[in-house]
Amino acid sequence: IEAGGGKAVAVQADVGSPTAAATLFDAAEQSFGGADILVNNAGVMRLAPLAEMDDETFEFQLATNLMGTFRGIREAGKRLRDGGRIINFSSSVVGVYGPAYGGYAATKAAVEAMTHVASKELGRRRITVNAIAPGPVETEMFMTGKSDELVRNIVKTIPLSRLGQPQDIASVVSFLAGPDGGWVNGQVLRANGGMI
Repeated sequence: IEAGGGKAVAVQADVGSPTAAATLFDAAEQSFGGADILVNNAGVMRLAPLAEMDDETFEFQLATNLMGTFRGIREAGKRLRDGGRIINFSSSVVGVYGPAYGGYAATKAAVEAMTHVASKELGRRRITVNAIAPGPVETEMFMTGKSDELVRNIVKTIPLSRLGQPQDIASVVSFLAGPDGGWVNGQVLRANGGMI
């Protein structure tokens, strides 16, 4: 960003912490005078069948995926400038509901529900609230623990016959955050190559 002539600051925060959202907004206000865009993209995934998942595993996903997003939306609702954008991250597992994804999918389905509600609550201030639900993207989080054969089988379920790349998702974020996304509100965009 700085090489391109912009200004950037890095602020470390654990969105599972109750104070993280306020800390991040404080930093944006100190460095830039306020915030216009919030991207709730932190996420964790721990797979296990529901009957075998312990409370700690489920609560860990709740803290980051759901509570982190909730706290971000709440803080943005108070501090984001009028006309801003909130972009939440769901997942295309909401819709596929595969075995072992129950805890993770539950947190992401709740993110989608909050997205719809917040879009109505913040619309009067011209703040749009949308979610992106990526399909399989070639990231460390997706690839960890998967055999080459499993990845090939997953790719077979995608009509575009490939895994998504981080830039595929970044382009959707850019669209929703930019002027072309100004009339999109309360939507979940499933960027997944057509898998569902």
